[in-house]
Amino acid sequence: MLEKVHLSILREISRQGSLTAAADSLHLTQSALSHSIKKLEQLANISLWVKDGRNIKLTQAGEYLLAQANRLIPQFERMEETLRQFAANEKGALHIGMECHPCYQWLLRVVSPFLASSPGVDIDVKQKFQFGGMAALFNYDIDILITPDPIQKDNINFEAVFPYEQVLIVSKLNKLSKLASITPAQLTEQTLLTYPVDLARLDIFQQFLLPAQCLPKKHKTLEDTDIILQMVAANRGVAALPKWLALEYAKTLPIVPLRLGSKGIHKHIYVGYRKLEQQNKHIESFIALAKTVKVTPG
Repeated sequence: MLEKVHLSILREISRQGSLTAAADSLHLTQSALSHSIKKLEQLANISLWVKDGRNIKLTQAGEYLLAQANRLIPQFERMEETLRQFAANEKGALHIGMECHPCYQWLLRVVSPFLASSPGVDIDVKQKFQFGGMAALFNYDIDILITPDPIQKDNINFEAVFPYEQVLIVSKLNKLSKLASITPAQLTEQTLLTYPVDLARLDIFQQFLLPAQCLPKKHKTLEDTDIILQMVAANRGVAALPKWLALEYAKTLPIVPLRLGSKGIHKHIYVGYRKLEQQNKHIESFIALAKTVKVTPG
């Protein structure tokens, strides 16, 4: 019954001072404008204005609707502008799920240029989805998933955006620090520090230790990358992390990276997203930027 056009008519009459000027402002004929209000008055069984010669005087009901028009129409206009920005990919939000603890350091290098190139788009990083991101992606809790271990599903696309090598990081005080690479057996005398993740998701176990039927002397879990690296620097343990990250921290900490085996463990950071959104401009822009981000060679 009551429509936005009725509120717009009352607001323009108040602004312009006459039916003719209001009709011109709204790109309506005067008869169409009058008919629209007349129909509303009939449906509501109430008068919104009375004519006094060429002037119009709003009734109490008309004054009420005018007050509501002045409050609501600006909100409509903001909503319409926001929808236009969404349609033009000028506005929105990108919800990112992290399934890789050290990838957060890499992500920061992507976020800065992305925000600069997309001023109307916000970013939200959800680390609570660490090591459970596929469910979050399926449930639309996140828009993209950053992971080194993609799980192939028919309705999910994964794009490799950054290659890296997984290395063992040891203190310069550790007896292994003089080596270029290590064998699984050499870790049997070490305390291995990892994130609190199932062993099935830890490459150093699945691709290095377990195939050789070896285990570290001790295995401790820590959640924070900086704390892990401080523990390694103090020779309280060793840790497997991306080489580029190790080289970055080696500028300020007494640590060195060692290759895991003679060939090393080589990985990629992947960005996963729903195939239904493969034309999403925000996702396209993020992936394009992610592929250009350079870090310390590793």
